[in-house]
Amino acid sequence: MKKILMLHGVNHNMFGHRDPVQYGKTTLADIDARMQALGRELGVEVASFQTNHEGAMCERIHQAFFDKTDAVVINAGAWTHYSYAIRDALAILTVPIVEIHMSNIHAREAFRHHSVFGEIVKGQICGFGVDSYLLGLRAAASAANA
Repeated sequence: MKKILMLHGVNHNMFGHRDPVQYGKTTLADIDARMQALGRELGVEVASFQTNHEGAMCERIHQAFFDKTDAVVINAGAWTHYSYAIRDALAILTVPIVEIHMSNIHAREAFRHHSVFGEIVKGQICGFGVDSYLLGLRAAASAANA
């Protein structure tokens, strides 16, 4: 069974409470439950990880390399726009990486328009709320099976 790692970034533990206009009222636990259900449907194992600490995120990405994870879906939140440390950790991986965002980062503040991960990810999905996660998982599962 293919293993896909879902990485949740900074402040995502506050989904359901944080800026409901951008992120809705869905909690991180709700998102993870939907990812697990879709993973079963797709025949893939989904492991989820959330942290508010950049170093911990890098270490989890490193572990994915050693665990032979088949694909990664990442919503790094604000780290998307400036974390070269996470970008460099992701670049170590030799598997498909799908970047996702609940909000349309291109329709928000100017600093959110650029992703430092853009050059190394297989693709980006944004603006579809929780469905961005589900679309990202479908894309990662497809790319892992290619």
